[in-house]
Amino acid sequence: MTRKPRARELGLPFPGPNNAITDVAGVRVGFTTLTDPGKKMRTGVTAILPRPDTGSPQPVWAGFYALNGNGEMTGVHWVNAAGYFVGPILITNTHGIGACHHGAVEWMIRTYDTHFRDRYAWAMPIVAETYDGVLNDINALHVKPEHAVAALDAAASGPVAEGSVGGGNGMIAYEFKGGTGTSSRQVTVGGATYTVAALVQANYGIRDWFTVLGVPVGKAMPLEQPFRDTGKETGSIIVILATDAPLSDALLRGLAKRAALGISRSGSPGGNSSGDIFLAFSVADPMAEPQQLGPIVTRHSLNWEEMDPVYEAAVQAVDESVINAIVQGEDVPCVKPEGEICPAIDTAALCRIMARHMRGTDQVGP
Repeated sequence: MTRKPRARELGLPFPGPNNAITDVAGVRVGFTTLTDPGKKMRTGVTAILPRPDTGSPQPVWAGFYALNGNGEMTGVHWVNAAGYFVGPILITNTHGIGACHHGAVEWMIRTYDTHFRDRYAWAMPIVAETYDGVLNDINALHVKPEHAVAALDAAASGPVAEGSVGGGNGMIAYEFKGGTGTSSRQVTVGGATYTVAALVQANYGIRDWFTVLGVPVGKAMPLEQPFRDTGKETGSIIVILATDAPLSDALLRGLAKRAALGISRSGSPGGNSSGDIFLAFSVADPMAEPQQLGPIVTRHSLNWEEMDPVYEAAVQAVDESVINAIVQGEDVPCVKPEGEICPAIDTAALCRIMARHMRGTDQVGP
């Protein structure tokens, strides 16, 4: 598939020099994308590996927040209780949670073989979902454990594909084709530079809400013929925030909360039927699992009073990630209602609208 321009490449003036969750050192992303129109299959798995550890896993410090809980993210009870998780993060469709959890456990047992063989270890991966049943026959259970394993094995650093890839393959955002998007920012606190980055699986919002950099794009691009006659929010969004800034459990929960402000910038109020679920993690302070440590654990954290630029970076990165997911879209036939089309956003028209509102771009298209 030919890569389409990202939001900045269209000339949309998002700030910040970097642009993917893999800008956080050690973070890797992989995909399994499943597309077969004959089987009404358009789905997949997105895998995020926070650390390059092998043999013995290390805790990943984390915080969780659900703006609206009509969805699932496994493992977060322990994140709330302990402030960390061990292992990978996967994102898929609603009915793929079990298969991906099975595959992630299998992958962890293989990857951390001595850890599981020699200790009373358990696997509790993070697996999240959004619903792709408009573009995919979700009840056919296309996602299997081996697809999760394949996405984890494919995880790599460097550029990250966006749009209809991995778990984002069958997703819709603001009634445009949506999916996977990512972005990052750099901030300086106390003389040190840190990266704050986001990856989203965008499957939420209705057209009239859609806003880009303050411009009411959705109202200027109404659906000629609605392909879903719902009149209300029926989707969800998963946001994963990553940073190399040292943050306490409380600050990571606060960082996760800022994802809500990020998704609201593109227009969503967080509808009642939406699962708006967010996880923030930090790769700072690598250490062994607490069971292997002594009675005193020493960690580092930024001061609460210095967090404003980190929070701002998270909001910006989430907002841009959503727009990146949308501008990568292509027209896709619906499974429900069959025969209808979920449209891609017209990026040339988007640029013209933005230019009229002085959110300028030289690439306004024909």
